[in-house]
Amino acid sequence: MRGQCVVVGMSGGVDSAVTALLLKQQGFDVIGLFMKNWEEDDNDEHCSTRQDLIDAVSVADVIGIPIEAVNFSAEYKDRVFSYFLREYQAGRTPNPDILCNSEIKFKAFLEHALKLGADAMATGHYAKVQETDDGLQLLKGKDTSKDQSYFLHRLNQAQLSKAMFPLGGLLKSQVRDIARQHNLPNHAKKDSTGICFIGERPFREFLNRYLPTQPGDMLTPEGKKVGTHHGLSFYTLGQRQGLGIGGTQGSAGLPWFVAEKNMQENQLIVVQGHTHPALLSQHLSALEMHWISTQAPDKTRSYAAKTRYRQADASCCITDLSGDIAAITFNEAQWAVTPGQSVVLYDGEVCLGGGIIQGGGIIQPPISTSTGHL
Repeated sequence: MRGQCVVVGMSGGVDSAVTALLLKQQGFDVIGLFMKNWEEDDNDEHCSTRQDLIDAVSVADVIGIPIEAVNFSAEYKDRVFSYFLREYQAGRTPNPDILCNSEIKFKAFLEHALKLGADAMATGHYAKVQETDDGLQLLKGKDTSKDQSYFLHRLNQAQLSKAMFPLGGLLKSQVRDIARQHNLPNHAKKDSTGICFIGERPFREFLNRYLPTQPGDMLTPEGKKVGTHHGLSFYTLGQRQGLGIGGTQGSAGLPWFVAEKNMQENQLIVVQGHTHPALLSQHLSALEMHWISTQAPDKTRSYAAKTRYRQADASCCITDLSGDIAAITFNEAQWAVTPGQSVVLYDGEVCLGGGIIQGGGIIQPPISTSTGHL
C-alpha cells in the first residue's frame, strides 16, 4: 500500500488533521481536500468555512502535503438539504449527516478523488473496515464514545472498498495527543457539533426561514389543551425544551415531553414524565432498509440496534423483512422512537446497515415515503 495516493477529507478539525498525518507517516502519497458544502448565511457567527479552510491549509503546510478546496454546495442542497426540508415539513425528524456521508462524502467527494488519480479516500471517522471471505464489513470504532458507524451505515461495498478510517483503532484522547506532539496548529480546536447549515442559531429560527409557521393546539392524550405550538415541523418526539408549558396549573411539577404529532389536525400531543408509556415503544417499522453486506440478516437471530446516535445498543430481533421494509421488536421498550431518524443494526461490533424509522409502538402497515435519494 505504501506509495499509493490517498485523498483525505480535511475539515479543519483535529480528527481529519491526524488522519492525514498518520497516512503521510505510513508512506502514502497524501492529498488534502477541503469541502465547502454550504453557501447561504456562511458567516463567522454561525457556520463560517473561512476559518476551517485556514486551519486545514495550516495543517497541510505543517504535514507537508498539497491541499485543494472543492465546492459541493450545489450537490448538498439538491441531495441533502432538500430532503431535510421535505422530511421536516412532513412532520418527521431526519438525520442529514447520514445522507451527507452516502451522497456527498462517499459519492461526490469520492468521484472527485478518483478523478484526481486517488487509489482511496480517507476521513476522520471513528470506524473500521474489515475484509472477510463474504466481502467488506463496517465495524465500530475503538472509542465507544466517538464511534461513528451509525452515520456510515448506508455505505455500500463499492464505497467501503475505497474508504480508509485511520482513527478507527484510536481513542479521541490519543488523537489529541498525536496532534499536540506533532505541533498541529488545531490540536486544541473544539469539535464541531450539529449540522453546519444550522450552526449555533436557534433551530426554530432557522427552519422559519424555509417552512411556514402553522400554530395549533398542544394537547394531552386525553384531549386537554395545555398550550399552543408554533408549527409541528419545529418539534421532535421526546423534546422537552422550548414547549413553554412548564408552569401549567395542575401539572404536578413533572416535565413535559412531545409524544406525538397529529399532522391531520395540526395537534402536538404532550405528556408528563420521562417514563410516560406514550414515550415508549417495543416495536418499530422502518423503510428504505440498506444492508452493507450483499445478504440481509438472518431473521432467526438476535441483534442489537440503535434508534439514535449515542444510544446504547438495544437487543432486538427482525420480526418481518420484505424487500426494503422491516419490522423490529426490542427486548425492552425504547424511548422516543422518532419517525425520520435511522435505526441501525449491529451484530456485535459489525454494523449491518439500517433504515428510516416510520413509526414505533404497535407496528402499522408501512406507508411509502420515498426520499428520492436514499
